[in-house]
Amino acid sequence: MSGRLQGPLAGVRVIDCTSVLMGPYATQIMADLGADVIKVESPDGDTTRYLPPGPDATRGGMFLNVNRGKRSLALDLKQPEARAALVRLVEGADVFVHSMRPGAIQRLGLDYAALKEVNPGLVYANLYGFARSGPYRDYPAYDDIVQAASGLVDLQARLSGGEPTYLATVVADKVTGLTGLYAILAALFARTRTGEGQEVEVPMFETLVSFTMIEHLCGSLFDPPQGPPEYPRVTAAARRPYRTKDGHIGVMIYNDKHWRAFFHAIGDPEWTRDPMFASMRSRTQNIGTVLHKLAEVIEERTTAEWIELFRLAEVPAMAIATPADLLHDEHLEATGFWNERDSEFGRLRFPGIPTRFSATPGAIGDPGPALGADSRAILEEAGFDAATIDALVAGANRVPA
Repeated sequence: MSGRLQGPLAGVRVIDCTSVLMGPYATQIMADLGADVIKVESPDGDTTRYLPPGPDATRGGMFLNVNRGKRSLALDLKQPEARAALVRLVEGADVFVHSMRPGAIQRLGLDYAALKEVNPGLVYANLYGFARSGPYRDYPAYDDIVQAASGLVDLQARLSGGEPTYLATVVADKVTGLTGLYAILAALFARTRTGEGQEVEVPMFETLVSFTMIEHLCGSLFDPPQGPPEYPRVTAAARRPYRTKDGHIGVMIYNDKHWRAFFHAIGDPEWTRDPMFASMRSRTQNIGTVLHKLAEVIEERTTAEWIELFRLAEVPAMAIATPADLLHDEHLEATGFWNERDSEFGRLRFPGIPTRFSATPGAIGDPGPALGADSRAILEEAGFDAATIDALVAGANRVPA
């Protein structure tokens, strides 16, 4: 598979016991960058297999994308023989990553203490809802739940008339997946220095609180507090895409240079001399009024007129794009972002790898595999005999519920 033959992670073997989106997103990127990712699935398979639309009942579009470049090994880990087989595979792995709650992984006998015994150099990553040292450790967690608990939903309500809303993307899953990825890579780097593996914990709740509070801790960074935990610029009700004569536009007039260029471009009308606009500090202290005035001005011209003006003034601005627009975006087409290829399902389009490596570029692998498609090959590589392989495959070969 091409995704495992090149890239900065070529030669790294990952045992991936994650499901849904958080963990699979982290390991998808590892596969894109050349790692051999063995996706271990129960006989029922990853639940995202069954999310429509898709070419068949067991491989929806989301599954095909977030599990690209991986190999599927189906094992019923409730069977002692299957668990023993997985432990044997771990002996030759660099990374073991799972997204089960602490109690569940311990009951399977696949916790770090157990796997460290067979592979002291293993990087073992726990990706789950809440850190196991706190009282929430056994709570189930999904993206919506963690968005709610992290303060993000409350902050969103400031922009929607007080009505709590979720972000229109699974931000908790993806931010935690990215955090898990960098944590794993950092542990692999540490191993090159020390020769030792280690256990890594990546809880969704703490990760999204960290993500949210980077800017929103604000005045509450200090003791005693110098202000509430809220960055007022981004929660101002007037902070939204601006209405133009014929549509909407995204504009970020941020620093002093931007504001001076904007004022000059519109002819320096009298209101621009108001001290409120003079500095970052004064604008932030009056952010609602500042943005409201800007909204009034932008309604006076068309989107195309503003785009041209902002380009000449070197002020950050873009027209509002829909997801459908992105499929034919001129910049994404010019950079070769969309990866299109023929497959057993016809022509597919994948999001490309956003990072570039001059010496070790990654590559998009094949679409997410059929359940257990690689079981025999993986077990043969590990040296299992034919009879054992037959028994393990038969043990995992049941119709999904």
